[in-house]
Parts: sequence; C-alpha cells; structure tokens
Amino acid sequence: MGDSLSAAYGIDVDQGWVAKLQQRITAAGHAYRVVNASISGETTGGALTRLENLLTQHTPAIVIIELGANDGLRGLALEHLRGNLAAIIETSRAHDAKVLLIPMRLPENYGQAFTQRFRAVYEDLAKEYALPASPFILQGFALNPRFIQEDGVHPKREAQALMLENIWPSLQPLL
Repeated sequence: MGDSLSAAYGIDVDQGWVAKLQQRITAAGHAYRVVNASISGETTGGALTRLENLLTQHTPAIVIIELGANDGLRGLALEHLRGNLAAIIETSRAHDAKVLLIPMRLPENYGQAFTQRFRAVYEDLAKEYALPASPFILQGFALNPRFIQEDGVHPKREAQALMLENIWPSLQPLL
C-alpha cells in the first residue's frame, strides 16, 4: 500500500519499483505475487478505508506500507498519521500478514520541529510493533535532479531500482 512513489507516478507502471520487486522476488525463487494497491495522492486515512477489502480480497502474507508523505505535505495532524499507520499495521497483522513499514520524510522547509516529529512517528511505530528497520525509500538520491522528475518530488524511471535497493534488505528476511 502506497502513494505516488509506489504507484510509479509520471512513468510507466511496469518500470516502477513495485514491478521490479515482483521481478526480483520471482528471480529469487519465491512464489509470492505482488499486488500494487498504491494510489497517487493517497493518505493514511484513505488507505485505511480500503485496507479491509484489500486484505480480504488478496490475503497477503506481507503488507508493505509506504504511506504518510501526503499526510505530512498536507499538514495533517501527526496524531492522525500515527493512529492510521498503527491501525493499518494492526489490521494487517490481524489478517496474519507480516508488515514492513517504510518511513517517509518531509522537505526541511516544513520546519525542523515538524519534520523531526514526523520522522519520530515512524521510529516509534517500528519500535512499538517490533517492525524491521527500513530506510527512507528515496534515501541517497532524494535531492539529486538526475533521479527526480521536474516536479522536484517524484522519482524518475532511473531511480526505481535504487528505491528497491533501499528497501530490499528490510523486506528480504520477511520473504
């Protein structure tokens, strides 16, 4: 479950990191089928409203949560972000799915206090639910124009493999 970063905004969805994840899982000999339930612009609240139906329909073994950036960019209350993410984690686990929470980051122009509190939501949830540690999906290139579309936010096709490399070490033990 994700937002535009996982929905391959601005590029062919077959070139996105989620499609590359399916290729890597298959090449590694795992029988998992990756379902991309990501929507550009998605918030944690929107994802939570869709979650139960998705879990029932697909019965996933693993749920990857790449959400929260749009909550932060819209200035939504961090208590709602935390509550929605916790509910997504708990609901996924209630359906016997393992969970990987990918932490999001906000641009520094949102202010140091807010961005630190935003980041702490993910750190606190990872500790509370004993989730695998995962780096920010855009870590190492988020500010590099070579890898970011002209909108200054969304990764180019060339960045998709880097995104997968960022989360693969955290995901691999769950497979």
